[in-house]
Amino acid sequence: MASREFIDLKAPNPEICVQYGASAMVMDARLFVTLNPFNVYVAQPSMRPGCVIRQNNWALLEQRKLVTSDQVRDCKNRLNTFGFTGNLDSDKPDIRCIYQNEAAQNFFTAQPGAVGTPQETDRF
Repeated sequence: MASREFIDLKAPNPEICVQYGASAMVMDARLFVTLNPFNVYVAQPSMRPGCVIRQNNWALLEQRKLVTSDQVRDCKNRLNTFGFTGNLDSDKPDIRCIYQNEAAQNFFTAQPGAVGTPQETDRF
């Protein structure tokens, strides 16, 4: 398992990511669901470094003309935020409106003796 520091260093635009959001491990997976018979099949996931931008820092993406005002409005209306993979300075960063899963739990910090994260870093 990689450390937070390692993930921070591997994030796209690490200086921007750490200052305006949080580095992330992005996993892309495909699910195939058959209905008759009912089965779920999972393709091998791919993982790559990414970044989640805090909502109050979206102007950074707008100033670079990486998202439009319509995209910002739509994402904000759904109470979501933006995440990206790829370098923001390249011609093809992959920027998406993403949803924060409130039900997700970090079971690593639930262990006895584990140090939790400050509350203010939890909400994007």
